[in-house]
Amino acid sequence: MTPGETPQAPAVAGEVTDRLRELTVQLSLLNHQIAGLLGLQDVDLDCLDIISREGPLTPGTLARQAGLHPATTTGVLDRLERAGRVRRERVPSDRRAVHVQAVPGRGDEEILALYGPMITRLGEICADFTDTELATVADFLRRATEAGRATTAEVADR
Repeated sequence: MTPGETPQAPAVAGEVTDRLRELTVQLSLLNHQIAGLLGLQDVDLDCLDIISREGPLTPGTLARQAGLHPATTTGVLDRLERAGRVRRERVPSDRRAVHVQAVPGRGDEEILALYGPMITRLGEICADFTDTELATVADFLRRATEAGRATTAEVADR
């Protein structure tokens, strides 16, 4: 907190939580629609995003990051591989190990085009804020994402 600031009121924190819940639902609905247009299941699209951002990674690492059972992850990878969006490759240093990576250029433009209207709208929203305000929002979202990641892992471990 900077000098002169007061701690946020519980009502304001509650408002943020409510807006995050609404955003989560809207993004989930958008992802569902896009997954359907791509001929994928929602979880497939989620895993493809993780693989694209963080890959190559092992199926076990993907399962942990996505909070999925390993058998579910195998099914997801089978579907993504059949769709030509990912490939499994043996790790040269350990022939038993497999890494999964996104197939470069395989549908990236198609996926980006489907998310294009949302990306444009977010850009318009960001234009209304200063760099300092956007840095605060980005920090909040990063921390909220980490909280979600930690909670997903805890629930998956049950």
